[in-house]
Amino acid sequence: MTTQKVAVLGTGKIGEALLSGMLRGGWSPSRLLVTTRRPERAAELRERYGVETVGNAEAAKSADTLILTPKPQDMAALLDELAPHVPADRLVISGAAGITTRYLEQRLADGTPVVRVMTNTPALVDEAMSVVSPGTHATEDHLKLTDEIFGGVGKTLRLPEGQQDAATALSGSGPAYFFFLIEAMTDAGIQLGLPRDKAHELIVQAAVGAATMLRDSGDHPVTLRENVTSPGGTTINAIRELENHRVRAAFIDAIEAARDRSRELGG
Repeated sequence: MTTQKVAVLGTGKIGEALLSGMLRGGWSPSRLLVTTRRPERAAELRERYGVETVGNAEAAKSADTLILTPKPQDMAALLDELAPHVPADRLVISGAAGITTRYLEQRLADGTPVVRVMTNTPALVDEAMSVVSPGTHATEDHLKLTDEIFGGVGKTLRLPEGQQDAATALSGSGPAYFFFLIEAMTDAGIQLGLPRDKAHELIVQAAVGAATMLRDSGDHPVTLRENVTSPGGTTINAIRELENHRVRAAFIDAIEAARDRSRELGG
């Protein structure tokens, strides 16, 4: 941490979350570089975090580790810009959905260590789940540094790269599924006569409590669900309607569709 210089390229929401997490974790602003497309965004980051903002080529020359956070469709152009300036001893971490380590390795100097990471938006509140997969030339030291960086904004989990598309569908996109569910439940509360703010507060606290029980109890979700489901009660009536509308099957289909799209983006 004391000698590494890290550059975050394409500092949007996730990039800024990583940046702020590293600073909270003890990284000195003098060891961090950021790149952005817009000058006003660069000025904002300099003012907020005291870090240096540079161009992509300068970041590639100066930093020991490069964290690439563009949209998948912008990765090819970014690599074309970076490739002439990235020596083979640089660690390159990619946070773009669907982009394989092999794709990056083919466009960078031979032997460049590459690590693929899929994180998610709870990085903004230090509750991210970041899935880490090494490329051909990444060592345990490279993985430890990656864990250190992304561990500042939540948990990390190492998986083989072949499981990254599935992890993207479950975890990378996962927060959106919960937000969608909360939105639907809030609408139901309003239909039942509750004010929107009260319905929202009830549902969010139920979600926080349920998530905490799942994390801390060690019980299977079926057990926790059955503990709420009394014979002939309100909950079993609701569960019956969810099953009648194939909600479980719809979630499985949706997550498979997200997995397939991640594969397409990689292509």
